[in-house]
Amino acid sequence: MQTILGANGAIGQVLAKELKNYTDKVRLVSRNPRKVNESDELFPADLSEPGIVDKAVTGSDVVYLVVGLEYKLTVWQEKWPRLMKATIDACKKNNARLVFFDNVYLYDLNAIPHMTEDSAINPPSKKGLVRKQIARMLMEEVRAGKLMALIARSADFYGPDIENSILMETVYKNLKKGKKASWFADADKKHSFTYTPDAAKATALLGNTPDAYNQIWHLPTDKNALTGRELIGLFAEEMSADRKVSVLPVWLMKILGLFVPIMKEMPEMMYQYDRDYFFDSSKFEKRFNFRITTYQEGVKQIVQGKSQ
Repeated sequence: MQTILGANGAIGQVLAKELKNYTDKVRLVSRNPRKVNESDELFPADLSEPGIVDKAVTGSDVVYLVVGLEYKLTVWQEKWPRLMKATIDACKKNNARLVFFDNVYLYDLNAIPHMTEDSAINPPSKKGLVRKQIARMLMEEVRAGKLMALIARSADFYGPDIENSILMETVYKNLKKGKKASWFADADKKHSFTYTPDAAKATALLGNTPDAYNQIWHLPTDKNALTGRELIGLFAEEMSADRKVSVLPVWLMKILGLFVPIMKEMPEMMYQYDRDYFFDSSKFEKRFNFRITTYQEGVKQIVQGKSQ
């Protein structure tokens, strides 16, 4: 049995489809899980409830933690450490391997222009401190020999049928509505994005590769990083839309945050947009024979409404 915690999210749905290449026993856990494969086992649950993670994990060989909590600092501070502890404890009790889908918030400010699995861990944001805490919780158990686990780390992501992506929200959806695309801080800095179908396929591959455990992996991402303006240009070309860009400065986001809750969460993360942001997945590329979707292909697939 391979179990997905957070099965309805941007990665969970595509991951369930990919896991069919490895097993016919997939358990989908979320508040309102929906079948992806005919044989999927549905496990409706609120993972914040005491004891529920243990029940959800029972009988699992591999557990994928791909939960996407509300993008709000207070929610992260309250819920992430508890969820990670509950997941670690449940995996240890059930002798299950754990795959944690992570982001790059824990890396040092100076690592952002070229991030690798060995980049310094020194988060410059409060959300990053939460990610550092939960990643440390997992790796301490690994180093102590109490848990088989791996961290699959992604850059900001984009892809078909996802909602919680900056690129999708501020570029694709704006252009679709006939509005100008928006960008943060500086549209002329490079910014890597991981394509969600690639991320899910790679996460399933890692979870079913025994020697991939007890280490950290950057998920496959097109090495030809583009600037915000270039990415907007790709979408505009495919959608026959205006290429103009509206750049939101930090001071304006702070004002908008008084009226739009999600904008209140953004200013502390702007260090990821005011400089080049390059996500290096060469470790994965050297280990696995994997075809990475280019930005040109990814944008085309999104606009056409298809995933690879």
